[in-house]
Amino acid sequence: MWDPDKYLAFDDLRARPFFDLVGRVGADKPRRVADVGCGPGNLTAALATRWPEAALEAFDSSPDMVAAARQHGIDATVADVRDWRPAPDTDVVVTNAVLQWVPDHLALLPDWVAALPDGAWLAIQVPGNFDAPSHLAIRELASSPRWRERLGTAGLLDRQAVPDPAGYAGVLTAAGCRVDAWETTYLQPLTGDDPVLEWVTGTALRPVRDALDDAAWQDFRAELAPLLRTAYPQQPDGVTWLPFRRVFAVAHKPE
Repeated sequence: MWDPDKYLAFDDLRARPFFDLVGRVGADKPRRVADVGCGPGNLTAALATRWPEAALEAFDSSPDMVAAARQHGIDATVADVRDWRPAPDTDVVVTNAVLQWVPDHLALLPDWVAALPDGAWLAIQVPGNFDAPSHLAIRELASSPRWRERLGTAGLLDRQAVPDPAGYAGVLTAAGCRVDAWETTYLQPLTGDDPVLEWVTGTALRPVRDALDDAAWQDFRAELAPLLRTAYPQQPDGVTWLPFRRVFAVAHKPE
């Protein structure tokens, strides 16, 4: 259950890593650009602007996200990233904040590279903050006596959900690519009441929301809120600072 409106509530902060990622892609005139896990389509539109002559392929596993993307004018479809393979004319693949939800996603990458034509680009960005205080608080609350039976692991991502940049670089280099891999920690200024709770509601808490009815969901949020306020205190000027680590890899398949 993905809520496009909740996800887009922080669209500017969520967009910055996307542009940092795509800025390292050196394709001039790609024939086809694939947005793997397009979400609500607001960033897919930027790909169409950069490469207006390319065929644009966009899909997401969430029907709600696909519906939102279509409202942005993107001809998106519902599909599972695990089943997708690049079409023969795909010169650019972008997957932004998606692969962390796919267990063993490293195994997909060599198959994608093998299917891509020579000279193609593969650009990956994933959150790397699964040991942050926000996620530790979510997992600890979910495993507490009150919630353990109802939630179990509830699809919550653990600390090993994604490798470090060297992990991606190793897999993509072994697949025959030249690789640029790095990580960045963004210090994000959030405002409003319980802004970290609202941030994780749009992403990390989606499996919890799926597992609970409305009343239980509100109770879980009420218990989580003070834990997050303690971990991320509001400053005197009203800003709450949220450090957010992200991992990037841009692979270029040689001509």
